[in-house]
Amino acid sequence: MAEDVVTCDACPVLCRIRPGKAGACDRYANIDGVLTRTDPMVLAQQAIDARGAVVPFLSDADWDGSLVSGAPTFVTGIGSGTTYPDYKPAPFIVASRYQGVDVVTVVTEGIFSYCGVKVKIDTDRYIGPEQAAVRAAGEQVGHVTTAEYGSQMLALGGVRHLTGGSKREGVVTCDTLLALCNKGPVELAVDGGARLTVQAGRAPVIDGVQEERMRVGCGSATIGMFAKQWFGHVDEVIVVDDHITGVLTEHQAGRFLGMAPAGIRVRGRRSTPGRYFQVASPGRGWGGTDVADPLAIIEAIDAKTARPGLRLLMVSTTGEDAAYFVLDERLRPAPAAMPEPVRKVVERIGENCEPALASVLFMAGAGGSLRAGVTENPVRLTRSVRDALVRVTCGGAPSYVWPGGGITLMVDVTLLPDRAFGYVPTPALVGPIEFTMRLDDYAVLGGHMDRVQKLEAVLASPRLRGTPWRDGNPWPLAVARDGEER
Repeated sequence: MAEDVVTCDACPVLCRIRPGKAGACDRYANIDGVLTRTDPMVLAQQAIDARGAVVPFLSDADWDGSLVSGAPTFVTGIGSGTTYPDYKPAPFIVASRYQGVDVVTVVTEGIFSYCGVKVKIDTDRYIGPEQAAVRAAGEQVGHVTTAEYGSQMLALGGVRHLTGGSKREGVVTCDTLLALCNKGPVELAVDGGARLTVQAGRAPVIDGVQEERMRVGCGSATIGMFAKQWFGHVDEVIVVDDHITGVLTEHQAGRFLGMAPAGIRVRGRRSTPGRYFQVASPGRGWGGTDVADPLAIIEAIDAKTARPGLRLLMVSTTGEDAAYFVLDERLRPAPAAMPEPVRKVVERIGENCEPALASVLFMAGAGGSLRAGVTENPVRLTRSVRDALVRVTCGGAPSYVWPGGGITLMVDVTLLPDRAFGYVPTPALVGPIEFTMRLDDYAVLGGHMDRVQKLEAVLASPRLRGTPWRDGNPWPLAVARDGEER
């Protein structure tokens, strides 16, 4: 190998990098014959410095990202470097003192081959059958999972799509995960279903139409919430919903109000009084069904119970679709002008619907390299996380660690600083992860004590960028003191 070429050992690809060039992931470069991390290392700072003063990035002036002296500072894994290969300690093991407690944060960027995202799409529209393939650029990158309360769920990525299929499948999967984790938009197509544009924290777009609101609840729940407000203004309300369609006079809420049966029977399978399953097929019409005309779900009108002049409201679970009818002399629903009190309740349904969003949770397993970078006996880290002795964060954002074996975590990508994730062409995602604990606990679990450095030494590095701390995130350095419950 030429003397001016350096080999990057930050991932299994082992790029040979010539002077002035970067490796395949653009994260490392050959600068004057030295392997150098190209991105800045991100430190998050709280809004109040040691004197209680507001730091400059909260003022009206533009903040250039330079660090503020005296502001409480947390070293994130963004831009820190990796532990690969396994024998390396973490790039930064940082000691600091917070409220009289000596703490240590082990900081690294994990190379995650075992990773994916869970996407929650707020909509009652039908996006495709459960287990249907989800594709990006024609390649399968995941599948549709369950429909939750007013949301559709996708599972994307995972090791089988990253490494178990064709090379193109792995590359497209990695690109899709990287864009989603970095809060960018991604276009997806569901086999037998919809075309989607999803972006963390933004309204989903389904078949070219941007969703505005998440449903207030199922048809039965909608009846329960608004029955009293409809009472006296209508004789029957049918709330159309793909999962549970509600019928007011049969529902317990209508009975509680003493409403007389209306004699209007809807299609589908009756579950309990006033609650019907499978009134129509899933679709993009009323309430997530394939119904364009709400009267299509009415199976029969009982002449012995119904009467001319009976007032009928049909409405969806978002209030976006609503129609008002009055039964004529032949007991046929005739369209009529919606009375103002009824219209107000329909508008209130919409008012109670939350804005439709797409939520993206990064999910990964922190395996050998990560744990070995923290301690010589990796199982001790796993047990300490489980025993809540160690706080696990990703770019400073709080993570949820699944129970059971290993360190399998989930984190909301919107809680991380921008551009927190990278990739390596193995393919795999690169994501920040931090383990914070008391310094004495770190010594007990067999940590690399000889590699601990003070925060002040890290702050002296020229390759740093500051970012404001997200106020809603708990401060990771607030670990338990002696005698406190952990």
